[in-house]
Amino acid sequence: MSTQEPLLTQSGNFLIGCNYWASHAGTRMWIDWQDEIVRHDLQVLARHGLQVLRVFPLWPDFQPITLLRAGAGTPKEVRFGETLLPEDAAGFAGVDSIMMSRFKRLADLAETMGLKLIVGILTGWMSGRLFVPPALEGRNILSDPFARLWQVRFIRFFVREMKDHPAILAWDLGNECNCMAQLSSPEEAWEWTSAMTTTIRAEDPTRPVVSGMHSLSPDPAAIWRIQDQAEWNDVLTTHPYPYWTPHCDLDPINTIRTILHSTAETRFYADIGGKPTLPEELGTLGPFLASDRIAADFVRTCLLSLWAHDCHGLLWWCAFDQAHLDHAPYDWNACERELGLLTLERTPKPVLQELGNFRHWLEGLPIHHLPATLKDAVCILSHDQDQWGVAFATFILSNQAGFDLSFRFADQPLPSAPCYLLPCVRGQSAIARHRWLQLLDRVKEGATLYVSYHDGLLSPFNEPFGVEIQTRSHRSQTTHFSSDIFGELSLDAPIRLELALKGAKALAVEPDGNPVFTIHPYGKGKILFFSLPLEMILVNSPGVFYDSKAQPFWKIYRAILEEISSQKISRKSNPQVGMTEHPLDETTRLIILINYSPSSQSELITLSDGWELGQSWRGKLPEQKADHAWTCTIPATDAIEFTVKRSIL
Repeated sequence: MSTQEPLLTQSGNFLIGCNYWASHAGTRMWIDWQDEIVRHDLQVLARHGLQVLRVFPLWPDFQPITLLRAGAGTPKEVRFGETLLPEDAAGFAGVDSIMMSRFKRLADLAETMGLKLIVGILTGWMSGRLFVPPALEGRNILSDPFARLWQVRFIRFFVREMKDHPAILAWDLGNECNCMAQLSSPEEAWEWTSAMTTTIRAEDPTRPVVSGMHSLSPDPAAIWRIQDQAEWNDVLTTHPYPYWTPHCDLDPINTIRTILHSTAETRFYADIGGKPTLPEELGTLGPFLASDRIAADFVRTCLLSLWAHDCHGLLWWCAFDQAHLDHAPYDWNACERELGLLTLERTPKPVLQELGNFRHWLEGLPIHHLPATLKDAVCILSHDQDQWGVAFATFILSNQAGFDLSFRFADQPLPSAPCYLLPCVRGQSAIARHRWLQLLDRVKEGATLYVSYHDGLLSPFNEPFGVEIQTRSHRSQTTHFSSDIFGELSLDAPIRLELALKGAKALAVEPDGNPVFTIHPYGKGKILFFSLPLEMILVNSPGVFYDSKAQPFWKIYRAILEEISSQKISRKSNPQVGMTEHPLDETTRLIILINYSPSSQSELITLSDGWELGQSWRGKLPEQKADHAWTCTIPATDAIEFTVKRSIL
């Protein structure tokens, strides 16, 4: 693990940067090296406030090896085309010394500009195209022994050559290496990751190793797992593009679902992996998905949310527009052409201005590292479900209701918490018996448990939940239900459970009186049961989180909050506003209120006895309306931040 300054790994730190290919050439920057253009590129990016660049030594340019063959295709010799490999360390690794000198020049330029580099060492996949050395074409890049041999040699030499350069912040395994080839088991992915990270650390144990992967899962059946990447890497990564991520491309980009995507996915990885996690690629993919102005609103709110939830930074994809390039992948993929921070004429777009403004604002704060937000709940993701979809909906609903949570997978140790959420239980093996009994014991000791149902089986169930299932059947019509808490709601749920109350209280019922939402005391705690797959239905439904006519499903989660013995001293009321609470010392807390909507929002805040407003860190201080109650207006896609102080010890 890194022994250098922990810019990337320290909790509460936040770095701002982008992914960089030279403005004139994109992926051909190394074979078409233009020193003055690269210098000017970096100068412009540094001048606008960026701190970090993620850069990519394109694999076939840096290791341009060819395998010559003899009769019947028998492998004979590795060369640079027809040229013998040099009889030195670079030649042994199959590395082109000219390319290494160009990378060193890039690092030197970055150092003079005050920029740090995250190096995606094994860049064999980029923007929808596979890039591999000629000698390795046609092989499974991740499992073939010959390919693995040359990968290790390349990585070992590259890190050895560059490890003393002060501009290098971290080693990234490469850009989305899990896209380079298909593997048949998670053990293969684990072993490849082990080999590459071990090779890096053997040469440079001082810097963090970054995964560079995306599309990970906690599920044991997944090939690329969050837990496996966390075992070998110091930093995990997300690439939260709404357009390509399941459940995220349903609403406008400047509304709560899309804005919270990067934060939710990054916390999903960080909590389950137990490692710092960085959104190292984020972008709108150009003007076809959002205007420049709305893209700026989007990134401003993402920055505020990521910072408030300890997501370590944001790297935009990418530095420059690439619409002038006629080679693949730019010729193939329209989404790769107009997604830069600067135009072809080097005109900064509003997103770049927002990145610079945010860094300037951070540097003016009275703290260097934001203390972690207080969290009141643990969301347990289980087997036989879409873990990401369930996690995402749960994260949005909890933010709308006013509490923060962390994630765990059902196979992981259960942390202590005042509240546990087990949403959308599905299948007969959702959670192991020993973990389920442990969870029930936590409730007996005083915790609150919420369970929602997606046609799953739990045992024991009836006795702790205070109900008795009479029948189970498939539905053919929409489920309507009502409650004194949230009024009348409806969902298209596939399964009906007919419940008899055996000690539980009904919080919501169908028109025929059948309970769908119950609460039951269990030991010193309480269990809430919702017999519909709330989270999975909502995560697949456009408009349900932001539309002014949307049903207030978030009030179901507000009912959960009312049963939590919370650490927080503040409450909010508007579902389009998220709130985090950060202890600065024993008597001072920072309240962050983020407006996740494209219109200004009014908010009513209440504080516990003995707390009063302090100073504003962003925006206008709330105005007192009554004892313990304040009102404020939060600008569209922005935030207000202020301290509160305890007046009574």
